[in-house]
Amino acid sequence: MNAMMDLGPHAGFIWAAYGVAVLVLGALSAWIQFDARRQRNLLVDLEARGITRRSARKPARPAKGTSQ
Repeated sequence: MNAMMDLGPHAGFIWAAYGVAVLVLGALSAWIQFDARRQRNLLVDLEARGITRRSARKPARPAKGTSQ
């Protein structure tokens, strides 16, 4: 175990890099959760006002004489 922890003269830099990486990943995770909650609330608000998603609409039937 001691051999694995012997990082040499650059140990401070290595631990700082790991710490920064953990902080950045934690901040990104928190932001994703915050933004997902915000987007969900915005969607609920829009649907409460009667605005629906395009994907919820029935597909339009093509006009006669056109090919798809």
